[in-house]
Amino acid sequence: MGNSSKHSILHQDHTVHAIQQRIGQQAGRGYLSDAVLGAIDGAVTTFAVAAAAVGGGLSGTVVIVMGFANLLADGFSMAASNYLAAKSEIEGVERARREEEDHIHHVPWGEREEVRQIFQGKGFSGDLLEQIVSVITASKDLWVDTMLTEEHGLSLATPNPLRAGLATFAAFILVGLLPLLPFLAAAEATTRTFGISLVVTAAAFGGVGLLKGRILQRSMIRSGLETLVVGCIAAALAYGAGYVLRQMYDSGSAQLMGWLAAP
Repeated sequence: MGNSSKHSILHQDHTVHAIQQRIGQQAGRGYLSDAVLGAIDGAVTTFAVAAAAVGGGLSGTVVIVMGFANLLADGFSMAASNYLAAKSEIEGVERARREEEDHIHHVPWGEREEVRQIFQGKGFSGDLLEQIVSVITASKDLWVDTMLTEEHGLSLATPNPLRAGLATFAAFILVGLLPLLPFLAAAEATTRTFGISLVVTAAAFGGVGLLKGRILQRSMIRSGLETLVVGCIAAALAYGAGYVLRQMYDSGSAQLMGWLAAP
């Protein structure tokens, strides 16, 4: 997009009507970030299980059973954690709101002075500062909201806990299922099946990383590569752990059989 097109869009977004519409809309919190985090964790979890099972020489049935068990259990655990975190965020805002309402009721002069000093710190002074203080403290709701954002640094756009949890769970299941699909189709844990799962998972990591970069307004290519690298490291660790444990088990079994066979 050229600079002239960007400038044209900026001008359109900053007309009086456009600004009124944008500011007049109730501020809300999106759930795309919850979905992205769930997707990344889901892909890492199930592919790590598959890599560990293949590295340990286990069957395709074991990969499917362990993969689905982890998919559901870890998906629910992550969704529940996100739900509780969102609920705690709301409770924290409400607790601070009750505290500020109590302070305004009992020591209004002190709370008014806090407003004065907050906006004095922003560079306002004299009659203009007093007008700002008067306008804000004339409305209890505006007064409390101002203290929450300016004094406590809280966001008034709190998440919906259920939506946050569902977004995480849905993304975890949908993306986490991808590494298991090749094993479901082949019903065995061969090197070829694992290779297909690796390619599918890498594509999922890259896609989720690109989406994450877009959400965070970062370089999409860099974000995609970062997510891909993290996923590959997790898979390599899981595969290595499965392989090492398998070798240790085989070695230990051989030694045990040797001792039992000894006269």
